[in-house]
Amino acid sequence: MFIGKPICVAPVGDRCGEGVMWDDSDGAVFWVDIMRFLIHRLDPLEQTVKTWIFDEPVVGLAPTNVIGTLVLSFGGTVVLWDWKQNRRSKALFSLPDWPCARLNETRADPQGNFWLGSMKNNVLTNGEPGEVGKGLGVLYRMAPDLSVSVWRTGLGISNTLCWNAQQTKFYFADTLENDIRAYDFGAADADIHNEQSFFRSFDRGCPDGSAIDEQGYLWNCRFGGACIVRIAPSGHVDAIVEMPEENITTCCFGGDDLKSLYISSASWPHRVGDRLGGSLYRLDVGVRGVATHRFGASVSVTPLAQFSPDEAP
Repeated sequence: MFIGKPICVAPVGDRCGEGVMWDDSDGAVFWVDIMRFLIHRLDPLEQTVKTWIFDEPVVGLAPTNVIGTLVLSFGGTVVLWDWKQNRRSKALFSLPDWPCARLNETRADPQGNFWLGSMKNNVLTNGEPGEVGKGLGVLYRMAPDLSVSVWRTGLGISNTLCWNAQQTKFYFADTLENDIRAYDFGAADADIHNEQSFFRSFDRGCPDGSAIDEQGYLWNCRFGGACIVRIAPSGHVDAIVEMPEENITTCCFGGDDLKSLYISSASWPHRVGDRLGGSLYRLDVGVRGVATHRFGASVSVTPLAQFSPDEAP
């Protein structure tokens, strides 16, 4: 299979770039910098980057069934965000143990639910890093009607939320355990069951975010491992993509043919010689990815009338 060379497409210097998302409605890439409280948008055709500044950690985003409105995860809350007008709704969800814990990995599933994984809060109020720890992480699922259920507790760092194209498998990682787990996924009711260790104790860094291709192979970013590993449905290593920096955080498939992998990274902790730390990369591959899923909650749940302009930074 063809795998190209990683190309730096946005040398933004993120301290902790995360949450990469392809929005097929306007052909753009969104991602966040958790520690600098930023959201970026790359227009690949115009080769321009727009950045929004917030006053609290931003950890992830996903498209919704309303074009131009994203579901946006802060450290302790989830809102709808009209990015063109920079307006957001009231909180759809509030993390019960914020600020001791914070949200980390968040993504929508094929049925339009929004899954949220949390961890011990390691981002101080000024954006500086704090300590990580085990046991405070929880995996939640928020339905389109905004009802919330708990699916896992006692986690270290929640990461990797992926569903295969057949909607039969769900993948989820605990970074501190160096373990990616596979579950059977019930497409009818979006439940997960039959937990099994899928990819454990790989010696190139720790598992961070992932994307999945149409063949069912998981592309896992390795924080501290300077690589992305393509993992077969059997759990065996299919390929290792060497990256030009150490802290690779998450990825998504994008482009008109969904054959470009967009990859975020972190410049913290800094490695000597990492000139492009915290950049966004593109990796062209010879296989289509699974399209980004949309959160099913619409403005019928949270009317646009409730949106209010963000205060200027």
